[in-house]
Amino acid sequence: MIDSSAFKNAMALLSGAVSVITSDGPAGRCGFTASAVCSVTDSPPTLLVCMNQASQSHGAFRRNAVLAVNVLAGAHQDLASVFASRDLSMEQRFAASNWTSLPSGAPGMDEALVCFDCRIAHHHEVGTHTVFYCEIDSLAVSDNQEALVYFNRAFHRLGAA
Repeated sequence: MIDSSAFKNAMALLSGAVSVITSDGPAGRCGFTASAVCSVTDSPPTLLVCMNQASQSHGAFRRNAVLAVNVLAGAHQDLASVFASRDLSMEQRFAASNWTSLPSGAPGMDEALVCFDCRIAHHHEVGTHTVFYCEIDSLAVSDNQEALVYFNRAFHRLGAA
């Protein structure tokens, strides 16, 4: 097996879209920044979201059983940093943008490039993370043509050609 440091260095070279993952429900409103989001299947439309089990809001996501994947546009680098910060409360994080309560109850970002409203259908623990399998109940797509990606441990703006 390779060591975790070599794995992390190699994964830094795998670019990924940046999203703010949000939830609300009986366990309260919470959110975090993620680049570990991926399509699973289109029938039923399902995404997977990976979350560190040590995250302060891990238990809330499991109890709420709903989430929104808010894919960030290029201009949202500051918001990505806000939701990645361990020094800010959830109230401070959510104050950094405008949100709408989606049909699931999860907060949807008004200016998201794409917003997927999801129910957590299944989850599995793998090492330090939980993989949430999220069935999509609704989505909204903006007209924005610039995405925020994470590559080589930095944010980058990516526009349509």
